[in-house]
Amino acid sequence: MSRDKRVYRFGTDGRGGDATEGSAEMRYILGGKGANLAEMARIGLPVPPGFTITCQTCVEYAQAGDVWPEGALEEVAAAERDLEQRYGKRLGDAADPLLVSVRSGAPFSMPGMMDTVLNLGLNDESVRGLIAQTDNPRFAWDSYRRFIQMFSDVVLGVDADLFENALTARRLLAGVRTDAELSAEDLEALVGEFKAIFSDHVSAKDHPELVVDGAVAFPADPALQLRLAIQAVFGSWMNERAILYRQRNGIPDDLGTAVNVQVMVFGNKGDTSATGVAFTRNPADGTREFYGDFLVNAQGEDVVAGIRNTEPISDLASKPGLESAGAELERYFSVLENHYRDMCDIEFTIEQGSLWMLQTRVGKRTAGAALRIAIDMVGEGLITREEAVSRIDPAQLDQLLHPQFDTAARPDVIARGLNASPGAAVGAIVFSSDDAVERAQRGEPVILVRWETNPDDLKGMVAAEGILTSHGGKTSHAAVIARGMGTPCVCGVEAFRIDAVAKEVRIAGSDLVLHEGDVISIDGATGVVAAGAVPLVSAELTGDLGTILGWADDIRLAPDAGRPAHVRVNADNPEDARLALEFGAEAIGLCRTEHMFLGERKSIIQTFILSDDDAERAGALDELLRVQTEDFASMMRTMDGRPMVIRLIDPPLHEFLDSPRELDVAIARLEAAGGDPERVRALRDRLRRIDAMSEANPMLGLRGVRLSVIFGDLPLMQVRAIAEAAARLIAEGLDPRPEIMVPLVAITEEHVQMRELIERVLREVGAERGIALDIPVGTMVELPRACLVAGSIAAHADFFCFGTNDLTQTTFGFSRDDAEAKFIPAYLHRKILTANPFETVDDAVLELVRTAVDKARAVNPGMHFGVCGEHGGDPASIVRFLNEAGVDYVSCSPYRVPQARLAAAHAVLARTRG
Repeated sequence: MSRDKRVYRFGTDGRGGDATEGSAEMRYILGGKGANLAEMARIGLPVPPGFTITCQTCVEYAQAGDVWPEGALEEVAAAERDLEQRYGKRLGDAADPLLVSVRSGAPFSMPGMMDTVLNLGLNDESVRGLIAQTDNPRFAWDSYRRFIQMFSDVVLGVDADLFENALTARRLLAGVRTDAELSAEDLEALVGEFKAIFSDHVSAKDHPELVVDGAVAFPADPALQLRLAIQAVFGSWMNERAILYRQRNGIPDDLGTAVNVQVMVFGNKGDTSATGVAFTRNPADGTREFYGDFLVNAQGEDVVAGIRNTEPISDLASKPGLESAGAELERYFSVLENHYRDMCDIEFTIEQGSLWMLQTRVGKRTAGAALRIAIDMVGEGLITREEAVSRIDPAQLDQLLHPQFDTAARPDVIARGLNASPGAAVGAIVFSSDDAVERAQRGEPVILVRWETNPDDLKGMVAAEGILTSHGGKTSHAAVIARGMGTPCVCGVEAFRIDAVAKEVRIAGSDLVLHEGDVISIDGATGVVAAGAVPLVSAELTGDLGTILGWADDIRLAPDAGRPAHVRVNADNPEDARLALEFGAEAIGLCRTEHMFLGERKSIIQTFILSDDDAERAGALDELLRVQTEDFASMMRTMDGRPMVIRLIDPPLHEFLDSPRELDVAIARLEAAGGDPERVRALRDRLRRIDAMSEANPMLGLRGVRLSVIFGDLPLMQVRAIAEAAARLIAEGLDPRPEIMVPLVAITEEHVQMRELIERVLREVGAERGIALDIPVGTMVELPRACLVAGSIAAHADFFCFGTNDLTQTTFGFSRDDAEAKFIPAYLHRKILTANPFETVDDAVLELVRTAVDKARAVNPGMHFGVCGEHGGDPASIVRFLNEAGVDYVSCSPYRVPQARLAAAHAVLARTRG
């Protein structure tokens, strides 16, 4: 088909044949919704016909300043006429009108983030035709008022509360509790009120096309309705909530959204009509069961909006008048799951007993459910182990490390709801997204408590530790978004009587009243809500996670898969090392020795650096040797038989010293209080020495190998401590495997001289102990110059480990702390950067790593290479380092080890697929 084609048909033609032009493989053209509508039509499922406007049209429209590309409107008009011909009805027909929905559909699922318009095509004439055709005035007027309400909000931005207030007033006037109890006459009156609200709140200046006889009027022309609705859906691609969702989920901004125009089918035609959202398996825990919600006599938005409490999908097949459609839906569940070989998320409508499929997609699920479903499908023969591993998002594993309620605790349960998204959370109650963001920025954990969330609440949902709603089911907006983010969520807590204005919650059936700021705990796995802070515990890597990670290890370490992909850990103490082993780390890729000098030991190294007394300095060095030897012995004992890369001291010098400003203030206070003059003189002498060591840019000053050159006794002490610890453990019959790493090398001779010093100390300790110490010596590559002269350094090194945090800083000329706080957010917003380079490796930094690896391997083929910066725990970066840069391992913090193991398996799978 032509690359310039902008509109694709789906569904049947006028003779009942298949007129579909797209397929599931065209996701980036038709969007996920359009591609899957086409696929369902192709495999014979009942799909209301329609057409899809491509994602590329949206991009062209936006890039031209919201101007339609040449010929696009004509193609849309032709598709509209074709749809009318295929379905045998016309938009706006006063006798028998065609009504359509207009929905977004991006290449990646973005539930609730963009806009939809239903019942398009109604006006004062066509509503009469709808009444005549259906003999159901109430249904027709309800559809019309819904259309005006949704069109006004979505397309023209009229405040939705204006319509809700009018609806509430009409219910009060009619003396009924729900919208479904309003009569046809009530709804007809509401149509008039809604049109008046539209006229009063839409600008004639901004929308001259809506002016009739000098005043703004709700558009009666279906062609104008359709054009404005499509433009609104295009525009919603760049709304605030959609942008935030894409940023959080790593979806590019330049994909655009498709628009699907589809014949309406109605779930609000009485008790034999219904609408619902369902999953072929439980998306919360992976159980093989039909899962979801439906509403009788409702339209689709009612289910996800949470405005009415839903019924479980398992009851559909036994509902009077819906039995046949329910049984048919269950058959389609199996058809779709077998076709897509994955759990599917389905939207459907039953119109007077006839089932229609409105959408399917691979369903979002919690991390726990993803593991369970993948393992079960391997057992069922649907997918292979490799496919199962490739389907698990490494970043999603973080959910499984979320805390849970301590089983020893006795929570004060005050309410229960639906277990919408697992994990437990504790926080202060807030009632608005703005308050959630504000408190979270102050470092205060919060639980966002809402009647029901909507897409505009996304920023608060991101900021909150947990989410609680008093309405809505397991497929409501809150539940779907929370599961995708891995945030604990409890929905449908009906006992919560929320007064968001007064900022309080009354608990039905009790005298308890909660106020903003009160602490509660929620358990998204059980639906429990408890008063106060319940103790939390971390999850363990057992069960399904252990199975998947075991398969991942088999893949990444398979001898026939090319270069194995190893995972190490950054650990500075035995506790972190033990935790990392539990999480599956193979070795220590980075032990930062300067972290061992902080706390109570800071005074020891301060004495060494600042004292003029040789005896004092020698005493401090002896004490450091003692504690460092014990540190290294303890960690090597924990890592017995496993490599442990120990980096020689590498902080900026000022991190060891007192703040000169604080010391100056202390001296002034001591003098003002008449303190001991000798004490004052000592402090002034100390301040003078610290000032003499001050640096304009400490991160590029006396640190790393430079510190070892200037204070040569420090590396001598550290190497001796490493050697003494190793020798002691060897004598005990253990297998210590330390590797010594020289940090921040830029010049080959820096490494050469340090290696000579290291090897001299190793020989001395070996001779003293009568043990041969064969300890590799490598370089930490953190500077662009080191990458460019890597071949020269490699002639004298046993391994390279890339510190990509500093390499990113020196490549960009960014100070990370300053950049992330001051301008990187603006750079991301203005698209100067597409990703934070300190979170996901930048192309230029990756190229430097690749250059260094290639140069070094050419000189020293036996070398091994690792990455131990923050990027070593980022799944996207891990795949690139292992495949594009050719490193042998990544090293990350303990809690990121499970993600790294899975990402490393993904790297090997990507490599084997070419």
